[in-house]
Formats: sequence, structure tokens, C-alpha cells
Amino acid sequence: MSDAVPVPTRHLVGAPTPTPSGAPAPEHPSADRLDGRVRAVLVALVVGGVAAILDSTMVTLAINTLVAGLDSTPGRIQWVITGFMLVMAVTIPVTGWAERRWGGKRVWMMALTLFVLASVLCAVSWNDTSLIGFRLLQGVATGLLIPLMQTLAVRAAGGRVTSRLVAAFSLPVALGPILGPVIGGLILSWLSWRWLFLVNVPLIAAGLLLAWRFLPTDRSEPSARHVRLDWIGLVLITPSLAAILYGLSQLSADGGIGHAGVLGPLLAGIVLLAAFVGWASRPGDRQPIVDIRLLRKRSLGTASAVLFTAGAAMYAGMFLLPLYFQQLHSESVLNAGLLMIPQGVGALLSRFGVGKLVDRFGARVVTIASFLLAAAATVPFAVAGPDTNLWWLGAVLLIRGLGIGAVLIPPTSVAYQDIQPNNIPHATMTTRITQQLGASFGTAIVAVVLQALVDHGATTAFCSAFWWAIGITIAAIVPAVILPANTPNTAPQPAKPTPNERIPSNR
Repeated sequence: MSDAVPVPTRHLVGAPTPTPSGAPAPEHPSADRLDGRVRAVLVALVVGGVAAILDSTMVTLAINTLVAGLDSTPGRIQWVITGFMLVMAVTIPVTGWAERRWGGKRVWMMALTLFVLASVLCAVSWNDTSLIGFRLLQGVATGLLIPLMQTLAVRAAGGRVTSRLVAAFSLPVALGPILGPVIGGLILSWLSWRWLFLVNVPLIAAGLLLAWRFLPTDRSEPSARHVRLDWIGLVLITPSLAAILYGLSQLSADGGIGHAGVLGPLLAGIVLLAAFVGWASRPGDRQPIVDIRLLRKRSLGTASAVLFTAGAAMYAGMFLLPLYFQQLHSESVLNAGLLMIPQGVGALLSRFGVGKLVDRFGARVVTIASFLLAAAATVPFAVAGPDTNLWWLGAVLLIRGLGIGAVLIPPTSVAYQDIQPNNIPHATMTTRITQQLGASFGTAIVAVVLQALVDHGATTAFCSAFWWAIGITIAAIVPAVILPANTPNTAPQPAKPTPNERIPSNR
């Protein structure tokens, strides 16, 4: 008897739904619409997931306030953000195994509960060490929530990943830059910094209630009940991601890539990552923690490359812009947050039309156009000075938001084209890890440029850093060129399961 259980094929983006006779059903103009059940699931996921995004954007504004409030130093308080990002990244690979072992709804609600508990603990922190520790707990919860939100949304849609679905479950990413700086700025201006964490509590409570009501009660996969966690794979990939992200975060602080504090972690992380690739490439009968063999598929491989560069382009700008307004224009934290609103509005608006654009022109064309629009809208910041009109920059940010907001949706929808349902968690983890690494890479590059040129004046430093951000955005077009053209007329037929896409029975 075979040890593998074939998995039924799934419907792909833009592919016609087969009828029982095997003939394709006629195209329907509303095929891309989300039914009421899927919309209810998405509302529950967005309400719960937006708290983690809001928390990240708000805490970034509070570094100086936390230094004063906890009698700490900027270098130590920086770990409130760095530690959170590291733990979040290394938790992501466990999500797929946990979802298979205990079921998506249960893990989602456990992660929300952990997040709200950690938020309350952060609010009652008594020194910088306790705050950093409780932020690590938030990182664990967020590392489960972000990929699981994507996985549960795709599952709710029956595996049919459309641009409209991606736009919906990525809504927190658009709302965060709009609401986070404003709410955070208001709290820091009028209340204690502790309310940055307490404001999450009612939102998470609503998310838990909606999840209990609308998320389908899924059971753990029967074959997964006896699947052991790939401890060797976890031990290899966890420190590799942590070391690489830590090395990148230290680039601006430790004097460049040649410094031991940067080069050591980067080399160690690369060696461990190479060891993980070797281990995961030949899993045998075990279930790998992250199935990297899926990267051989053109859809997921090219989409992951695009998402890496998109993460670098997005977060390079997100790192620079608040600092630009505060340091070059001498704006307060609250005003800097308000000035960022146009970019968030643009990102939100782009989600209403990007699905139709992908249907008409294809994922490749829309992705390239989005990168070009974002790069062009960043140029004014590279030539601006302290006297540049803020209304003009606000209009430019609106345009930049349109580009940045649209750039993630086409490659994310393409990523699942050839993926079988049982491998959706692995595809999700792969896209999230690559995007997270890209975000750290882009942030590190512009931070190094900013730090290296600070002695030449703030204007020179920021202009140069923005030119680097533009270069990163243009470089992102290279992998986008080979992205599959995902249109209704060219969408591939549903893929048949391959030996690599069967679930081992682990008897």
C-alpha cells in the first residue's frame, strides 16, 4: 500500500471552474466576487490582524519617549523593535505545522489571546528589560497571526486566490500606515506611552469574538496528528533567520559590513540557512518545517523573489519618511504621523482597482507599473530640502501610496497558482519569510547610507538615502519581468499533484 495520499487539485487564479463532466464552465462576470461566507471570514481576520500592524507602526514612533520614560538608552530601547521583528520572523516557520496539528481557528484564537496578554504586560512594564521581554511575546503572537491570516483567507476561498481576495486580507497592511501614526501620535501627545499597548485590548477582544463566530471550525489533519515537528529544520532555520536579520539591523550601528558585529552574524546565518536548504531539500518521509521544494515552481519562485524586493522597497521608504519629516522639517511626532496619511490613503485606494487591472493587463504588467509609479513618486524626496512645500510632498505621497499599495497584490495572488491545498501553509510561510527578509534588507541599506552621511548635513544624508530607496525600487522590476502573466486568458490549468506534493502518512 502506498504511503502517500493524493490531494485533489485546486482551482487557480483566473482558471475556469470545471463542471462534473470535465468541461470548463462558462465565464461569469462575478467570478472574482467574494461570497458572504468568505467576506465574514475576512472581516474576522482583518479585525484581529490589524492590531499587530497598528502596534508595530505606533511603537516605532515612541523610541524617544520610551528612552525618557524608562530611563534607558536609544541603543537598548531599539531592541523593543528589533527583538520583536526577530522573534516574529523565527516564529513564522512553525505556523504551518501548528495549523495542521491543532487547526487554524484554534491557533488563530490562541495567538490573539497571547497577543492581548502580551500587550497588557507591555503596558505595565517597569523597566526596559521587562518591556523588551514582553515585546518578544508579542512577536511570537504576530509571527503566528500574519501568515495564518493569509492561509485561512485562502482556505476560506476554497483555494481560489484572486487579486480581490489578496487585497482584502492584506487590508491591515494598508490601514496600519494610515491609523498607526495618527493614533500613536495622539497617544504620545496627550496620554502615557502605556496606552500604545492598551489600545489593542478592545480591538483584539472584538477580533476574538468575530473569530469565534465566523471562522470555520476546522479540525487538525488526521495525518498531521502523528507528524512530529521537524526539530532539526527548526533548529537550523530559526537561528539562521535571527542571525541574518540581526546582522542587517546592526549595519548602521557597527560601522559597515566589515565589522565583526555585522559580518559574524551574517556569515553564521548564511551557513545555517545553507544547511537548512540541504536538509529541507531531501525530507524523505518526514514533513519539513518549510517545504522549499515548492520554490521550483515558477509561480511561487518568481513571486517570492518579487516579494523580497517589494519588501525592501516598501520598508526602505517607511523607515525614511517619518525621520525625514521630523529631522529635516522639524515636525513633531504627531505632525509626522499626520503627514504620512496621504501615502496610507493611496495604498488603501489602490486596493479597490488593482484586481480589475490584473484581470485586464496581467500580474506582470501591473507589478512593473506599480514599482515604476512608486519609484517616480519617491524622486521628489531625493531632491527636496527643508523648505520644500509640505502640501506638494503630501500629493506626491498619495501617488507613492498608490504604487506601494498595489505592488504586493499581484505577486501574492500568483504565488498560489500551482500550489495544492495541503501546501498552502508552506507557500504562505515562504512568501512571508522572503518579504520579511527583504524588509530588513531595504531598511538596513538606507539606514547605513543615512548614518554614513549624517556628518555632511541632514539634507545630503536624506537625499542620498532616498536615491538608494529609488534604486532598490527600480531593481525590484528585474524579478517582476519573469513573473507569470496571470490573466484569465493565460491562466494555467489546475496542476496535478506531484510526488513532492503528497502528504506522508507517517504511519
